Amino acid sequence: MPTGSAGRPVVCFAMAEESLLAAFDAAALERLAEAATVVRDDTGAPRVLHDFDSATQPWLPEVEVLITGWGAPVVDRDVLRRLPRLRAVVHSAGSVKGFLDLAVWDAGVQVSTAAEANAVPVAEFTLATVILASKRFARHQAAYRASGRKRSGDEVGLEHGSYGCTVGVVGASRIGRRVIDLLRALDVTVLVSDPFLDEDAARQVGAELVELPDLLRRSHIVTLHAPETPQTRHLIDERALELMRDGSVLINTARGSLVDTAAMERHAGSGRLDAYLDVTDPEPLPADSPLFRMPNVVVTPHIAGSMGNEVLRLGRTAVEEVERLAAGRPLRFPVRASDLAHIA
Repeated sequence: MPTGSAGRPVVCFAMAEESLLAAFDAAALERLAEAATVVRDDTGAPRVLHDFDSATQPWLPEVEVLITGWGAPVVDRDVLRRLPRLRAVVHSAGSVKGFLDLAVWDAGVQVSTAAEANAVPVAEFTLATVILASKRFARHQAAYRASGRKRSGDEVGLEHGSYGCTVGVVGASRIGRRVIDLLRALDVTVLVSDPFLDEDAARQVGAELVELPDLLRRSHIVTLHAPETPQTRHLIDERALELMRDGSVLINTARGSLVDTAAMERHAGSGRLDAYLDVTDPEPLPADSPLFRMPNVVVTPHIAGSMGNEVLRLGRTAVEEVERLAAGRPLRFPVRASDLAHIA
């Protein structure tokens, strides 16, 4: 049975096997072993929990820290009874809403997430998309492939390039704030709309705070970074799309449910708006979706978030949080129960 020592919490992984392999390389695991006692299997490899069946895991009551990730089993009140010494859940991915019950916070268990680390590639992807979208990348690429013409005459009346553009950021989330920061590299005006942000905070991050309708009317490019909640479902609906100026662009790297897909099809199908959609509703889209065939629309398969070597940043963040726990320091990226209503 694993036992911890002063300053060395007993740690166990709870996630899909492939999640551990993707996020924790040898260097991360070595670093973790220096700070904590890691529960291991018979081969000496870190044990990965897929459930909390205490009958087959008699050491479970010793676990003090769970490192979770994609594919993590649900942690609810019943599981907490099997983990009497649990004091922290360190999530090596983004949202914790899908597997952590409110009972976790009620029991005083600390929760941390690597969402800040996952925000990095999403913000980078968004910046790249803003630049490409402002150049009408989708339209020109489609016309070039179809006709071989170097330029598409159909695009003469459309604005091109980011210089002097207004970019509207919907949601001052971790990702939204990073996007605003990255936009400083461009000669653009940045607007932001978020019900939880005040004018002083908006100015501090480098944007002008406006109501959503104003943002939609004024922006050349609108990029979505709001969480998925009942209040944000179809935030961009028929009425919202009608407010957007002719020739403007909608970018969605947040959640597909933020956009009314049928309304988007109508506005993009008419050629009035361009769209760059990394997430959709439904996801994936049916193979016969008209969005796939529109020359002014790019649909990508949810690739903005961490992939490949980027996932290692998530594992490193989780290990750093365990190191802080072992040293008696506060978590750097805590998630509080009060945060759940307005985070992804």
